[in-house]
Amino acid sequence: MTPSLDEGIVYEVIRSPRATADIVIERDGSLVVRAPEWADDAQIAAIVASRQYWIYRSLAEWRDLNATGVLREYKNGEGFLYLGRAYRLLLVADQDEPLQLKNGRFTLRRDLVDHGEIAAAKSAFRDFYIAKGTERLRGRVGYFAPKVGIEPAGIEVKELGHRWASCAASGKLAFHWKCMMAPQTVIDYIVVHELCHVHHRDHTDAFWNEVDKVLPDFAERKEWLRKNGAGLDV
Repeated sequence: MTPSLDEGIVYEVIRSPRATADIVIERDGSLVVRAPEWADDAQIAAIVASRQYWIYRSLAEWRDLNATGVLREYKNGEGFLYLGRAYRLLLVADQDEPLQLKNGRFTLRRDLVDHGEIAAAKSAFRDFYIAKGTERLRGRVGYFAPKVGIEPAGIEVKELGHRWASCAASGKLAFHWKCMMAPQTVIDYIVVHELCHVHHRDHTDAFWNEVDKVLPDFAERKEWLRKNGAGLDV
């Protein structure tokens, strides 16, 4: 059951082996409290109550940013993002793959749209981003892992719901396929962020200091993702 305060703040609690509690506004606007295993409901409620102003302000910012979310249509000329750049869509009658990126355009098999199979068209984009992302993210993780001083247990690109990425206790990293719509500099921030979580599970000062050592301008990249994340969709 999702706890809530009398003030109307509804939140989900995720307990794990960590030293401190962390409150996060997820990509879907939900409020999540990541808490130590020893923290009981009353202690967590007190933490949430102490941060009411920040929570209400952050939720208001989330609503403002997501009010500008992009609704894309599968028609000729529509723009779809890849590595921070918009490519126009061209519907084609015949090609081997459902979706390709060639000659500066996304080419999508027309039958996927003509038959009203929007889910199939979305799936074609998702599969494209997963395939491209697996290759590119493996390379970026390989580049940054020695700088962070860790050896990840593996990577996967998949649907992650409201999270951009995750780091399992085993050291395995997972990335949302939508990351591939962001500029490379922002993708690198997401990669370094998750690599640093192998050392520090919490968003403590020690964690952010670790990120800063590798990416001194991480705050600028993080802010880009906060402001533009709602537009990274198909």
